[in-house]
Amino acid sequence: MLKHTLILVFLAAFGASSAVAQEVMTLEKALEVAFEHSPSLIQSKLSLEQQQLNLKAQNASLKSQFSLDVNPFNYTRNNQYDSYNAKWYSSENMSSSASLGITQPIKWTDGTVSLYNDFSWQDASNQTSNQKSTSFNHNLSLRIEQPIFTYNRTKMELKELEYALENSKLSYAMQELSIERQVTQQFYSVYQQQKNLSTARDEYNNQKQNYDIIKNKVDAGLVAREELFQAEVNLATSESAVYTAEINYENAKDNFKILLGIDLDEDVMVLPNTEITTVNVDATQAVDYALKQRMELRQHQITLEQDLFSIIRAKSENEFKGSITARIGLDALGDKPGNMYSNPTDNEQIGISLNIPIFDWGSRKARVRSSELAMESDQINLDEEKKNITLEVRQICRNLPTLIRQIEIKRQNIENAEHTYEINLEKYRNGNLTGMELQQYQNQLTSAKQEYTNAIIDYKIELLNLKIQTLWDFETNQSYLPVDLLK
Repeated sequence: MLKHTLILVFLAAFGASSAVAQEVMTLEKALEVAFEHSPSLIQSKLSLEQQQLNLKAQNASLKSQFSLDVNPFNYTRNNQYDSYNAKWYSSENMSSSASLGITQPIKWTDGTVSLYNDFSWQDASNQTSNQKSTSFNHNLSLRIEQPIFTYNRTKMELKELEYALENSKLSYAMQELSIERQVTQQFYSVYQQQKNLSTARDEYNNQKQNYDIIKNKVDAGLVAREELFQAEVNLATSESAVYTAEINYENAKDNFKILLGIDLDEDVMVLPNTEITTVNVDATQAVDYALKQRMELRQHQITLEQDLFSIIRAKSENEFKGSITARIGLDALGDKPGNMYSNPTDNEQIGISLNIPIFDWGSRKARVRSSELAMESDQINLDEEKKNITLEVRQICRNLPTLIRQIEIKRQNIENAEHTYEINLEKYRNGNLTGMELQQYQNQLTSAKQEYTNAIIDYKIELLNLKIQTLWDFETNQSYLPVDLLK
């Protein structure tokens, strides 16, 4: 009920009785709209989904892979000249084959185990000698390939994709925080221009009343005509200020609508919560929250892990490495399918190959050192980021009490300015004050109202800044991390 009453008050204050309907926008609703329509956030979400699919594909590739190669029919006919026998002969060949393979990567050793089942048929004939042969072949083999004396590339690729996904999650969450900051700033910018317009209209109404009073007095010969000239100047200046405030208000709304991704022709009006919640923040605790939870620090740590991978890869250039291959198979061969397995033969094969580098002119050592220097540089970036975060959080903690005090002072300034204006307005009506002097008091009142609005906005923005910098909501006393990142 209270919310509806506040809305009606705002609508009445800004002339919402016109035919153009306004959508009243709270900060929570604005954030909801921005999260749904923000182009930058949509792009970040697409990148996140892409990394999820990449990791899913990599995990799927570590499962058993099935393949089936089929050659249903193949026919060749050749005419060749036999120089030894000095005659031409022709041959024909018909064949078909199929091969079923099952390959299982081994993540823990970076090896592979494969099972192949090959079946083929061949019918060959020599038309010159009238010779013809038919053969059926069935081969079943188990093969093992295992790299040795080198790093596990499969595990590294998988870990890199996991880091890439985590980095995308962090980037998406950081983009959400960035959108929240931008929307909040634009929201209060609209509110600021909204209040400035209201203040300008109030000032115009006051100047209009003053002008009518002076005009009546001039017509009655009670004051000099020069006072009417000054009243006209004040009224025109106030009218111009209203026009300028209306332009600034509409421009702020357009920028706000672009940020939210809504139609520019849609009319909106913000309804902020101007209630001031005073929070007690311990600077040491706030810094501790920030250093534990800031996503930028985790991104730097991921970069350092990736630097380690780069060093490992650099060390693998021209490295001493090898591989072990083994094959166990069963061969069945016959001129008819029924005769294939009458005398099968088994065959085994095992081999070890080594790659022994001799001299690379220092290229490997240079690449390793380059990767190590990159890691040292990234470590410095991490340390500097921690210092900057600590500095920013401490400054915010120092600013918050000052901003609270400023709000109290600005509120008192409005009361004093209103009281002073009322006193001098009465003097003006009695002819004891000139229009130029009254204008000074009017300007003081207008400035006091604007400064009070700005003080509230500064405190709200700084409180949000503290929440974003520490990822801790001190108003609710709970973590501000995205839920998915807490797991």
